[in-house]
Amino acid sequence: MPVYREKKPSNAAVALKYNPEKDYTPIVVATGQGHVAEKIINLADENGVPIFRDDSTAALLTMLSVGQGIPPELYQVVAGIYVQIMKIAKENQN
Repeated sequence: MPVYREKKPSNAAVALKYNPEKDYTPIVVATGQGHVAEKIINLADENGVPIFRDDSTAALLTMLSVGQGIPPELYQVVAGIYVQIMKIAKENQN
C-alpha cells in the first residue's frame, strides 16, 4: 500500500495496507514524523511501495493510530489517491 508524506524535509508519513477480503477500510500500519517519517519513506522506496506526497492528507492520517482503519471522512480522499496510484502503475507497465 502507499505511503503518504508531506513535501517538507521535516515531514510526516503514514503507511497504509488494504486487504478487501479482510479489512473494511485501509489500515494504518506505520506513522511518524521527522526522522521516523524518513525511515518509513525510505523503507517504502526500497521495497517498491508507491509513495504519494500530499501535505494535508499526511497531516490528517498521522492523527490516526497504528492498527486503526481510516475514518469515513477520509474514504473519498484515500480512494482518489488509490485511483491515481493505479493509473501511474498502469502507465508504467506500458
